Amino acid sequence: MTPSSLSPTAWPTTLLAGQRYAVCGLGRNGAAVVQALLSMGATVQAWDDNKPELPTPLASHPRLTLAPLTDLTSMEALILSPGIPHHLPKPHPTALLAQAQHVPILSDAELLWQVVRKAGSQARFVSITGTNGKSTTTALLTHILTQAGIPACCGGNFGTASLALPPLGDDGVYVIEMSSYMLERLKNYHACASALLNLTPDHLDRHGSMQGYLDAKAHVFDNMTKGDLAILGENASWAEALRQQLEARDITVQTLAITQAVPEVEAPFLPGQHNAQNIETCRAIARHLGLPEEKINQGIKSFSGLDHRLQLVAQANGINFINDSKATNAEASFHALRAFPASLWIAGGAAKEGGIASLAPLLGHIRRAFLIGQDAPMLADTLAAHGVPFEISETLEQATRAAWAFAQAQEALPILLSPACASFDQFRNFEERGTTFATLARHLCAEEPC
Repeated sequence: MTPSSLSPTAWPTTLLAGQRYAVCGLGRNGAAVVQALLSMGATVQAWDDNKPELPTPLASHPRLTLAPLTDLTSMEALILSPGIPHHLPKPHPTALLAQAQHVPILSDAELLWQVVRKAGSQARFVSITGTNGKSTTTALLTHILTQAGIPACCGGNFGTASLALPPLGDDGVYVIEMSSYMLERLKNYHACASALLNLTPDHLDRHGSMQGYLDAKAHVFDNMTKGDLAILGENASWAEALRQQLEARDITVQTLAITQAVPEVEAPFLPGQHNAQNIETCRAIARHLGLPEEKINQGIKSFSGLDHRLQLVAQANGINFINDSKATNAEASFHALRAFPASLWIAGGAAKEGGIASLAPLLGHIRRAFLIGQDAPMLADTLAAHGVPFEISETLEQATRAAWAFAQAQEALPILLSPACASFDQFRNFEERGTTFATLARHLCAEEPC
């Protein structure tokens, strides 16, 4: 197949003709899977226990049946939305049905790999996983590739659902962010390069233990062979055992040991040591894909960062407003606080288990904290125990205005929104929280000469 033999916008409409698929869960991912399967000629039966309807025109498609999934024997596979368990803590009844009827339970990333190969394309796949940093690494690598003239697109757990990505020819690269949920549902998917960035406790109810979580994440290296590249983002105990397993399969392994941030001149919008890990991961994979150093460096320098991830959203009078609303747990905020030796910190919301106790080594970076949301008192107790000045502002607007006033009157420090908490107590999601902060920041800056 030649690089241009597929349409840049659409898959062949008969690619999956005659095949039947079941889709359970009709959220963002499930609805995209249904639409993609129908566009390729498949017949689909779909259902969602809580939302058994789809927006038009999908609901009226002649090859779509919206009905409970009670018999899967004629199906090629069951595509189970990532949030629906097939094992722990309790398997969904449709997953049990698929297992009993010997029907594969797949993620849409696996389906993407299958349709790419079925269409005749030898486009390469890259997989990125880890507890934190997946989205930035995925987006940065895609940016480096596209800036170098290589057809590339990204999706999966970040942005566009995997199966909704466009066709790429032989010279293309799919960069897929993989959650542990997606990785448990692969079959033939084969990446030429994969990265497991880091591993800290997360989703343990779903995986049972840290070992179960690691086992799920390690599926990112499934089906890899000699000539492929495996990146382990930390020189940690979990990484050493995995390195030995991968090398026994004759896979090239590169283990990173990052000790300092990348100079600002080289990566102006990627501050902090954690972003150095993301950058070096992308460097290694880009080299593996054949890019020269000059192109790699150009891509890193021109990358403007992701929304809500240590994003500079406004500045005035020497004061920078940094939107890190994506930091919904203490681990993510740890990286943000480490990136700024001194800051005015806006935090709070719906705290995760353990609150911000794990941030103790970096609380000295905080000149003053402005706490919001339902669990502000919990965070206040931790800060008080470590002698960190704080005030409870309750709302994000009050906190932002108070931090701005303090920065003007006392010290022109960065105002860092890195909540270390979920947003659902006051906002629909972290995106809405970050957008609200950015709007407030720009409004405040507009009142001052920039």
